[in-house]
Amino acid sequence: MSARLRTATCHFFRLQELRTREGSDKCHVTMLGHVSSSQCLAQVPILTLDGGWNAGCQEDGKKELNTMAPTKYTTRTIPRISLANFPTRLDAITAQLLHAAETDGFFSLTDSEISIPDINAIFSTSKSFFALPDAIKATVPFTHANVGWETRSQIRPSTGVADQKESYQLQFGSNMSGKWLPDAALPAFKPSAQLFMQKAQSLSEKLMLCFARGLGFPDDFFVQAHDSSRPDCQSVLRLLHYFAVDPAAGPLPETYYRAGAHADWDFLTLLFQLPGQSGLEICPGREVVTNFGIGDEWTKVEFAAGDIVCNIGDLLMSWSDDRFKSTCHRVKAPEEEGDWFGPRYSIAFFNQPGRDCEIQGPGRKYPMVTGAEFTRAAMERNFNAVRAREEVAQRAGGVEGATRVMAAAA
Repeated sequence: MSARLRTATCHFFRLQELRTREGSDKCHVTMLGHVSSSQCLAQVPILTLDGGWNAGCQEDGKKELNTMAPTKYTTRTIPRISLANFPTRLDAITAQLLHAAETDGFFSLTDSEISIPDINAIFSTSKSFFALPDAIKATVPFTHANVGWETRSQIRPSTGVADQKESYQLQFGSNMSGKWLPDAALPAFKPSAQLFMQKAQSLSEKLMLCFARGLGFPDDFFVQAHDSSRPDCQSVLRLLHYFAVDPAAGPLPETYYRAGAHADWDFLTLLFQLPGQSGLEICPGREVVTNFGIGDEWTKVEFAAGDIVCNIGDLLMSWSDDRFKSTCHRVKAPEEEGDWFGPRYSIAFFNQPGRDCEIQGPGRKYPMVTGAEFTRAAMERNFNAVRAREEVAQRAGGVEGATRVMAAAA
């Protein structure tokens, strides 16, 4: 069985080789991330694992492409893969995962070890956090270690303005020192979140085994690279709350997205959603990690209760020598009958290797980089993308638009 989807036409651009600030092409395979800034860290970029070069960004700051073209919807499917009887069906499951990774870059999982009650419990925990006053949430502000709370501060180069959401990012290791919400503010929040993180980690490791076999690596190759017991483990559980939209308020600005178009630059993302809360759209089509978004069809994803939507990140695309595809996706604002206008909640688990992990595919298509180099290149490229958009707006005489971009980056 496959998830049913609706597809919309869009337009993309190509990226040239990525380079680090020093001018080296060593990190040209490590292109994606996202930059924004926190109200608590004015003028300082925020980096998380879901972001990056997006539809409609400038190429080297020289031109801007139209991402607001009218859409045309049709029907397509993404793979839905059962993990039932995983040990005895390992070869069959591996084959299905590899096919999904090589084509759409997105797939959904069913019959996993994470049950519907598990998912409902973590969403209850998440909603309790976001229901707190901002003053309490601000006691655990976002930091450059990619942990903490932020609100309306993630800027996508595809829109030039902040996503209409807030999030709280959690990790396993030492980066969480001082960033866990105190029990006095929300009793049992920490143990509830940690329990779910361990479940997501366990499920991720099963998928890592399959991908390692598919690429000819030892079974534990990716599991070791993402060892959650390491103090410097970078994997993230991100609780997300997209703000409600008043359907009576009239048309939204063209730049209004709950999450602007982007591709994740982690290894693999597990996304947990609530049935009926629409908005997720994908756009397959990339062929190589150094060229972004050559596809032209957007797809609205629908899923069954308990299904986990997964996508390949840029890191795994690079690690597979472009065999597996990191696919562009977004969370579109509601605008028509049937869309979800109320508050939208989702939870993403981003698998990210250790800082000193060496990343290179079996065919050595790209130069080796470390996890730290990957992160650094991703942040810089996206910071430059936001600035490039500002410069284009200024050259076009769009003073108001440039000011809006600058304010969003503050």
